[in-house]
Amino acid sequence: MKPIKLTVNTNSGKYPILIGSNVVSKFAKLINQNSIDFKKCMLIIDKKVPKKMIKILKKNLKGKQLSIRFIEASEKNKNQKNVDLIINDLLKKNYSRSDCLIAVGGGIIGDIVGFAASIFKRGLKFINIPTTLLSQVDSSIGGKTGINSDYGKNLIGSFYQPKMVISDTGFLESLPKRELICGYAEIFKHSLILNKNFYKYLEKNIFQILNLESPQIEKAIYESCKIKKKVVEQDEKETNIRKILNFGHTFAHAYEAALNYSKKLNHGEAVFLGIYSALKFSFKYKYLNQKDYNSILNNIKNSKLPFKLVNYFSNKDITKILHYMTRDKKNKSKMINLILLKKIGVASSNNEFSKNKIKLFFQKELFN
Repeated sequence: MKPIKLTVNTNSGKYPILIGSNVVSKFAKLINQNSIDFKKCMLIIDKKVPKKMIKILKKNLKGKQLSIRFIEASEKNKNQKNVDLIINDLLKKNYSRSDCLIAVGGGIIGDIVGFAASIFKRGLKFINIPTTLLSQVDSSIGGKTGINSDYGKNLIGSFYQPKMVISDTGFLESLPKRELICGYAEIFKHSLILNKNFYKYLEKNIFQILNLESPQIEKAIYESCKIKKKVVEQDEKETNIRKILNFGHTFAHAYEAALNYSKKLNHGEAVFLGIYSALKFSFKYKYLNQKDYNSILNNIKNSKLPFKLVNYFSNKDITKILHYMTRDKKNKSKMINLILLKKIGVASSNNEFSKNKIKLFFQKELFN
């Protein structure tokens, strides 16, 4: 089957996203078709990527000077140390700006490799092959790169667009259910902030999507990418409308950091908890009406996805969570900026609240 193609046009670059099954087997052809020319390339691969997929990629890169580095993908490894290891490798092997770095993994790998590509000799070619549902529908699109620090998540990074994104659904077959749920959280978020029709589609097809049934899984990825593409094209550097993509994320990033990026809570699960928190906040402070609130809440409960904060935190964790929320990069003052929902398909950005108001919300709404 021919891959579905979306083209992202930004001020700093135009690139294709190719979605479908068995797309990596056409990698050599796709590089030529999209005029991505290089002599040397380095594959940075998540250790969990199936060997058969790596074999297909290597076969497609015959004739290129190829080197490979494996990284264990975890939030703790999304750091400057791993960026330095990649940069030093590129310098030792005398890579030039016309050569290419290829990320093969989830969002963590894509973020590390994209950041390394952006700072090596002020930028070399970068191809992203996202291998998780979460990265296929979210982090691989839009050019955000970044690493974590002791002060919080993604506080060091750059905007750097890839030359091409390949989203092969074949990678998803090896993922545990928990990882698929992570990806669904971002798909669900996209529908809530910008597309009511897509929200209704997800309501009817959630279990087919989570079971990777065709054509539902391809449609879910495509529609989700289309929403993100639309936003990124309008606001590449997140100065305006792109902020709405962070719906639920101010909470989510704080939840991850408060648990010290523990395996107990992965990014997608944190996003789902964050969506639930932002949803309740939107309703509590009268941004969202009762009808839409009930619809989304029922959708969340019927999906059997994790949304109860008390399974991960208690009252004593509120101070720590708030500490990380105050460090969120969207904040421009001592106030905390939240993206909230006005109705299904319409989000509101630049809503500032005091630390005390959010603390009260946690105590009364999320932990009572």
